[in-house]
Amino acid sequence: MKALIFSRFGGPEVMEYRDIPDLNLNADEILIEMKAIGLNYADIYRRKGNYHLEGNPPFIAGYEGAGVVVKTTSPLYKVGDKVSFADVPFSNAEYVAASVEHVIPLPDDISFNMAASVLLQGLTAQYLAADSYQVKLGDVVLVHAAAGGVGQILSQICKLHGATVIGLTRDKRKIADILHAKADHALILGEGWQERVMEITEGKGVDVAFDSVGSTLMDSFSVTKVRGTVVFYGMSAADPKPVDPRMLMEKSKTLTGGDLWSHLPSKEERLKRSKELFDWIIQGKVKLKTPKEFSLSDGRAAHSFLEEGKSAGKVLLIPDKK
Repeated sequence: MKALIFSRFGGPEVMEYRDIPDLNLNADEILIEMKAIGLNYADIYRRKGNYHLEGNPPFIAGYEGAGVVVKTTSPLYKVGDKVSFADVPFSNAEYVAASVEHVIPLPDDISFNMAASVLLQGLTAQYLAADSYQVKLGDVVLVHAAAGGVGQILSQICKLHGATVIGLTRDKRKIADILHAKADHALILGEGWQERVMEITEGKGVDVAFDSVGSTLMDSFSVTKVRGTVVFYGMSAADPKPVDPRMLMEKSKTLTGGDLWSHLPSKEERLKRSKELFDWIIQGKVKLKTPKEFSLSDGRAAHSFLEEGKSAGKVLLIPDKK
């Protein structure tokens, strides 16, 4: 079978599309013929060597996708079933072997492309607004990278809970994307944005700041109110500076971290969380921009497109037609 692989760390040029051995199934696994694969910043971090990778090269990135069952060793699924997943490794390939514990059945109203576009980012946004901090009616929420995939979904979920949303972006061309995702305010991450946040909140600061940028962590604290919370869940720009716990004590502020895998500990949890997310989409409460598609064989271009910040929506890898 064909897969998108890399044998050394570096830029998009290290990606290769080539044959690898066919997969063998273990007990309680299914073989999925992939129809759509989600490309995420985590895949870029893995390609660049920022994340620890187990095993030896060649490596296959990817954890998110959707497709059709073509072989099974479990009675829970049959050939022809439509399925998806958010946390199954080696998804950048024509076929993926997945434990049934990690498989999420697809409702009729959710397409392969939709599932591969929303599961990882949508489930991330879901736990951020429900677990890392419970967003509630009347809260004022600051969302960094609000034009990104997680940011747009997170903004919509916060609005569902009755919050006022302030979205931040580095690119003024993406202001419209933030407002389209139902944010109340869209600001440029540049000189003076903290003052503007304080003006909007009448000097009080926000109840919670969701920070996926990293280098902005202390700025997030500066616009978070006394007894407020900063949720750190990414470092797309750079690692954050160390936080002095005395500052947390003096201002009664809270710093918490977030990682999706910690919130998907069981099959039951995956099914429960994905059902809520799919229901929001089917009901029109959460909407996604049309994804940008690349063929799996054109993975280098897809990586470049995402890494250069050209996308306002999800980037998908579509397996080449045989």
